[in-house]
Amino acid sequence: MSWSKRCFARPQAPPRLQPRGHALGGYDESAARSAGARLLVALALSGALVGCGFHLRGDVTYAFPTLYVNSPPTAPITGELKRSLEAASGTHIVDSAKDAAVILDVTNVTDDKQVLSLTSGGRVREYQLIKRVGVSLHDSEGRDWLPAATITITRSYTFNESEVLAREHEETRMLKEMQTDAVQQIVRRLQAAKKPTA
Repeated sequence: MSWSKRCFARPQAPPRLQPRGHALGGYDESAARSAGARLLVALALSGALVGCGFHLRGDVTYAFPTLYVNSPPTAPITGELKRSLEAASGTHIVDSAKDAAVILDVTNVTDDKQVLSLTSGGRVREYQLIKRVGVSLHDSEGRDWLPAATITITRSYTFNESEVLAREHEETRMLKEMQTDAVQQIVRRLQAAKKPTA
């Protein structure tokens, strides 16, 4: 073919694309891959929620139908603990010890702060926060459903004198997280409570 014929030859039409799913009898491979990916993400998220201690309402079962939380009403841990117990199980939280099958005593809730390490110049480089919560479970007859125990949670953070305000905010945030951790530990411990045989 001459040069002129090659230059002015009519271009061929591009091949017609088949509608999505037509070549495979209606099976949309791209959509299937997308659906599979969404399923994997959903499974991963559900696994993560279970791993971090998240429970749907009614997912936890206790051996007692009603519970009274004997804790100072103004203590920050009291409200969070009651909300978590009600959300995690079908157990009813009552307002009076005489109406409860068991009584949860929450005592000696303390927050301590200790120097963990110093700089070479003798200044504080790291602090350790310690939260302690005493708990016990018994019925109105004085029988122990759970022996008295102390939950201890610790966290540490570095300190910089030039960032005092930021470190104070960090400390406050960590103390809230420690309280939530203590509440979740109490919720889990109550699952092991059983009615005394004698």
